[in-house]
Amino acid sequence: MDTSSLILSASGWRGVFAASGNEEDKTTEIDTNHKTFSQIMAAVYANYILSLKEAAGLAQMAGIGSWGTGSEKPVIAVGTDARPTGPAIADQMIPVLLAKGLSVEYLGITAAPEIMAYSHKVDGFVYITASHNPVGHNGVKFGLNDGGVLPGPVANKLAADFRERCDKKDAAARAQELADSADKTAVENVYKTSSDAKKRAIDAYKAFTSLVISDEAEEAAQRPLFDAIKNSLKAKPLGVVCDFNGSARTLSIDRNVFNENGISYFAINDKPGQIVHAIIPEPENLVHVAAEMKKLHDAHPEVALGYMPDCDGDRGNIVFWNEKTGEPEVLKAQEVFALSVMAELAFMTWKNGGTPSDKLAVSVNDPTSMRIEEIASAFGARVSRAEVGEANVVNRARELRKEGYTVRILGEGSNGGNITHPAAVRDPINSLFALIKLLVLRDSENADGSVKKGLFHLWCSLSGQEEAYKADFTLADVMATLPVYTTTGVSEPRAVLHIHTMDHAALKAAYQRVFESEWEAKAALLKEKYVICGWTAVCNNGTKETSDVSDFSISQKGGLKIKLLDASGAPAAFIWMRGSGTEPVFRVMCDVKGAQPEMEAALLQWHTDMIAAADSACQK
Repeated sequence: MDTSSLILSASGWRGVFAASGNEEDKTTEIDTNHKTFSQIMAAVYANYILSLKEAAGLAQMAGIGSWGTGSEKPVIAVGTDARPTGPAIADQMIPVLLAKGLSVEYLGITAAPEIMAYSHKVDGFVYITASHNPVGHNGVKFGLNDGGVLPGPVANKLAADFRERCDKKDAAARAQELADSADKTAVENVYKTSSDAKKRAIDAYKAFTSLVISDEAEEAAQRPLFDAIKNSLKAKPLGVVCDFNGSARTLSIDRNVFNENGISYFAINDKPGQIVHAIIPEPENLVHVAAEMKKLHDAHPEVALGYMPDCDGDRGNIVFWNEKTGEPEVLKAQEVFALSVMAELAFMTWKNGGTPSDKLAVSVNDPTSMRIEEIASAFGARVSRAEVGEANVVNRARELRKEGYTVRILGEGSNGGNITHPAAVRDPINSLFALIKLLVLRDSENADGSVKKGLFHLWCSLSGQEEAYKADFTLADVMATLPVYTTTGVSEPRAVLHIHTMDHAALKAAYQRVFESEWEAKAALLKEKYVICGWTAVCNNGTKETSDVSDFSISQKGGLKIKLLDASGAPAAFIWMRGSGTEPVFRVMCDVKGAQPEMEAALLQWHTDMIAAADSACQK
């Protein structure tokens, strides 16, 4: 079977599953090939789980560990996002998982953070999703019981196993035979008990969300924070609007979490599968929630925040009500992440009595704006970069924790949203509560009469902007204190290139020759016009970052970044490139210090032209 139509990456396995082959088709049907793909995917994952169980059993016999839930059969949670082909894929995967000797709990439509939170209660998960891809796409993410997707090296091994199985002449017949061998009563029971499994997942997710927001494991320790939020909102109410766009979050905890904390909640497009516009939560699609905020504002002036999740509900960018302009304003993805990082580092400092903790770190992907370094430095935090891909950023954070760092917040700034530990996946609820804590945890009085600075006041003090603080601040005032950078948006047309060269190492080697020639020709102009006096190359592969790269090709399919340096040797801008692991495109971006849109546009165009020249050279 030809697997070339599928993209198999650490971030997920994806393709167009709609039977018509049309990526915008809302059909519920998948074709015969994709049924077989679904069965083989399940078999590959099941074999991996069983190999872990066997290894754990051997270890337990030797007195050095135990397996997952300790049940005789590993328990796997299966769920789908809200796209139409999800149930058809689940129908192919569930019998295979059962036939291989696993126990299955089917959650139906479930948000990615929900199934990943519930994974802590089981032995692993299979999540059927294509994230932000168009509605006709689908795919799968695999994980264990640590709340995150499988690490890149493991996912790559499973992908190799999948391709090998698909290459066999009788692949389809063997996959169907395995599915047919499942006990029919067991299959029926999975569906009969689905609503109970969903309820357990909701309860687990709600409890886990309280832990993440408060950074406290015990309910009694969590209560003071949530009481403080509710008491503050009595004096200054707050409302949130969500454009669900039919996502998996329509059947999750959102409304209850906000209402229980005294926050009024409004929603549009709130029926599961009611996908009325493009799925990716970027500015061009956030206009719908912005319009709803404006519509509601006269009757509900407390409405200050809005959000739109993608189909699996892990990503969700934000709109805020700008009290200075009297209009809703869409936050860019990099701004959402920057605000979240600042808020959570300030929250940790607030909990620590106003002093930043020792050995703080933030894990980000390589195209995250350099403004994160400026924000982190105010709190004495280190920034560590990994290759694009949630799994890479999560695993880099785990490596940092093993080195003794506290990594409270991490994520892919280029895509917006954040991952707040102990979560291992983005979650719009956590991003929103980062901002809510920032807005409501204001200055208060200590028992001795001294002032306990609130989160925004701490940020202003530590970043050398004490004069910017005022007691009646709004989110617009907070935005004005963030480091200013001009950054290419990930969903902009100019951020996506279509190239012909499939060998990315060869392309980058050719790009190096073009770049070095261009630098020699344009160095004087760059210095005169933009005060760019030098450069250095950096590559990111998985969790490893390599600086001062002399051979661009070593980045292979990873990220390649050229830092453009000012007269002092500090980065004034960077240009970046990487082939997407989940879409057949090549992504580029530019990040420039300051409000300099002309410079950003010129540098990105220069970068794009050089890539095109390198691509052309590779075709000769």
